[in-house]
Amino acid sequence: MAGDKKQDGTKVIASNRKARHDYLIEDTFEAGIALMGTEVKALRMGRANLTDGFAVFYGDELYLEGAHIPEYVNGTWTNHTPRRRRKLLLHRHQLDKIHAKTQASGRTIVPLSLYFVDGRVKVEIAIATGKKQYDKRHALKEQQDRREAERAVFGRHRR
Repeated sequence: MAGDKKQDGTKVIASNRKARHDYLIEDTFEAGIALMGTEVKALRMGRANLTDGFAVFYGDELYLEGAHIPEYVNGTWTNHTPRRRRKLLLHRHQLDKIHAKTQASGRTIVPLSLYFVDGRVKVEIAIATGKKQYDKRHALKEQQDRREAERAVFGRHRR
């Protein structure tokens, strides 16, 4: 059947490059996410924004907030709210580990990327510590130095 074909592989929908710049990533987890049908359809169109997203505990459950999944263009009255709270699906031992690590001050949970794995939507979350301004400048300087060194090596071999 043509409609029963299952998608294979991984397809990235959105990534949060700002998170890697603003935070020092300590540990990452892959979580499922509870979505409505129109949200999945909007994601299949490749539309999402994780820049303002973060995860927070409500009771024993972890929820993703601030992530923007725009309304499905062909949706009707059953369409979703773009910035609604979405439950993250993790094993209990993973939730306990994340909760214990975020009890330390200055740590937060940020989404790094949103992607399909074999037709299912997954979100990569990270436990992160905010960088200071001088840390950001130092990381940018290291990146520029590494690029210049690669250019110099590549330029010598090119001749």
